[in-house]
Parts: sequence; C-alpha cells; structure tokens
Amino acid sequence: MTNLTAAKNETRITRDLVGKKLTVIREFRAPVALVWKSWTESALLDKWWAPRPWRAETKTLDFREGGMWLYAMIGPDGTTAWCRVDFKTIVPGKSFTAENGFCDEDGNINSSFPRMRWFVEFKPTATGSEVDVLIGFDDEADMQKIIDMGFETGFTMGLGNLDELLAQQG
Repeated sequence: MTNLTAAKNETRITRDLVGKKLTVIREFRAPVALVWKSWTESALLDKWWAPRPWRAETKTLDFREGGMWLYAMIGPDGTTAWCRVDFKTIVPGKSFTAENGFCDEDGNINSSFPRMRWFVEFKPTATGSEVDVLIGFDDEADMQKIIDMGFETGFTMGLGNLDELLAQQG
C-alpha cells in the first residue's frame, strides 16, 4: 500500500522567538540545479513566489552579489505590495544571503515594516533536493509582525506553487 501523505512534500517552519529567527525547510523532488534556477531567474520566480490568488511580477532582477530583485506581489483586486531583495553573498548552486523588505515601486525601503535577513541553502537529497531558509530579524516584535501578516501560510503556499512548477518541468 502506498502512503499518500509521504508523497507530498511539506514545509516545516520553526519559530525561535529568543533567537529572533524563523527556519523554513522544504524538500523537492527535483535536482538542486533546477530548484536553484527557480529561485534565481525572474521568469520562474514570477510563476511561484506569491501565494495564490496573488501573483509576483518582477520589475528588475540582478542576481549577483550587490544586486537586487525588485518585484510586486499583486492581489486579485489589483492591490500591489512592492518588495526589494538585496543580494549579499552567493555561492552558485549552493546558497545565497539577502536582506529584504517592503518598499515602493522605485525600491525605496518602507521603514514601517521590518527588514529580514535571509540565508537560503540548497542541498541534494536521495530523492531530489532540500532548501533550508533561515530568516533573521532585528527584534522579536519585527518577527511577530511578519508572522501576524501571514508569512508562514503565504510562504508555505508559495513553496507549494514551486512544487507544482518543478513537477511540470520534470
């Protein structure tokens, strides 16, 4: 008998309030190279990043150390939330670090919202790959604000979209 629950990848999110960080772990049945490409190319990011019924739309993406991704998340009613990701370090095919936050359409950071520091690592597994994301915050209140905005549900939905995209490409 097949265990259907084991056939579905699950997003695991751990909160560390004292350490001011969230850890997100997700496995994919696709090689690291394909998962990496899906995280680093705008045409692919736009297909999975936003939780449905929202969609992501890249204005610019310069994936290099010192580069930036400026994109909008657009709701079904036309509501637009602009975000900026500043890439700090990149180890091709393995990991990258970035700082991101909400901004205006020109990339000017909105200081009313917390900035997040991301460390994203890509690892091969026996069945494909694993992505580990560590998100750090300046303080507990900043982390709680992002959680209260629905980050965990939204990011889990986005990673589910990525699973579907990878299955189409495989």
